[in-house]
Amino acid sequence: MEENKKIIFSGIQPSGNLTLGNYLGALKNWVKLQDEYECYYCVVDLHAITVRQEPKDLRRRTLEVLAIYLAAGLDPEKNTIFIQSHVPAHAEGAWLLNCFTYTGELSRMTQFKDKSQRYGESISAGLLDYPVLMAADILLYNANLVPVGKDQKQHLELTRDIAERFNSLYSPTFNIPEPYIPELGAKVMDLQEPTKKMSKSADNPNSYILIMDPPDVIRKKISRAVTDSLGIVKYNDEQPGVKNLITILNAITGMSIDQIEKKYEGQGYAQFKLDVADAIVNELEPIQKRINEILNDKEYLESIYRKGAEKANYVANKMLRKMQKKIGFIPR
Repeated sequence: MEENKKIIFSGIQPSGNLTLGNYLGALKNWVKLQDEYECYYCVVDLHAITVRQEPKDLRRRTLEVLAIYLAAGLDPEKNTIFIQSHVPAHAEGAWLLNCFTYTGELSRMTQFKDKSQRYGESISAGLLDYPVLMAADILLYNANLVPVGKDQKQHLELTRDIAERFNSLYSPTFNIPEPYIPELGAKVMDLQEPTKKMSKSADNPNSYILIMDPPDVIRKKISRAVTDSLGIVKYNDEQPGVKNLITILNAITGMSIDQIEKKYEGQGYAQFKLDVADAIVNELEPIQKRINEILNDKEYLESIYRKGAEKANYVANKMLRKMQKKIGFIPR
């Protein structure tokens, strides 16, 4: 490991199909980070079970997310790519950090408050405790930077508080991680309600584009995307639907917002929507092809996650032993 490289940790849950938002907002940026940073990317299957999962779907999706990581361009030689549950230190580290976290802090988390309204009495302890597992994920690798969306920012703040609390109780143990906010992190919105973030949990399938959606489905969804009656391709908050499509086109093609506005001046939305759909199809088709190739090569996929877990275990266990020693446990 190169000492001077900063460490990045991130992960995606295998709890559903990944969207264009996941790809443009996270994966595409991760690929750019792999030469500059020491990166740990994991499929966070322990997080996924905070809500009930169908076992066979969880297995399928875990491998699918791994295949998407690889097909999107993450190089297993440059990054540590692994499945969270293959590194027991995550669960063990989370238990230790639980004892340095206050229940008041956890019950104040916005996501928990939202979900407890939805699930009422049947909310699992895992949902309350989710941020502590996230803290363990990050702190075990001594991450300096964590790419987070707005919805996870509060959890990262808690991770920092827990790390500072542990460091001041014992002695400096953890880096205090910072959020990594990419300059071009495209925030892709819902195609039907462009004031909300694109999410696979939306009720209307026209709201999101999945990484695995076939070209004709992508074109249909973009043609149905909400715009407005102005007929002007302009990037502003008064036209959230148009702004969202410009964001997508900018993130995929690298054309600047100015260039996009000029190109479609006085043209209405028809051609603009066709071009956005084309850009998405051209971007995703080769990735879909590669995903299917990888999923059909079980041995290759297994070799990747085994090798990744081996490296992740080595690093995480070193930190876990450090934590245990400071807390006062007898070494194994």
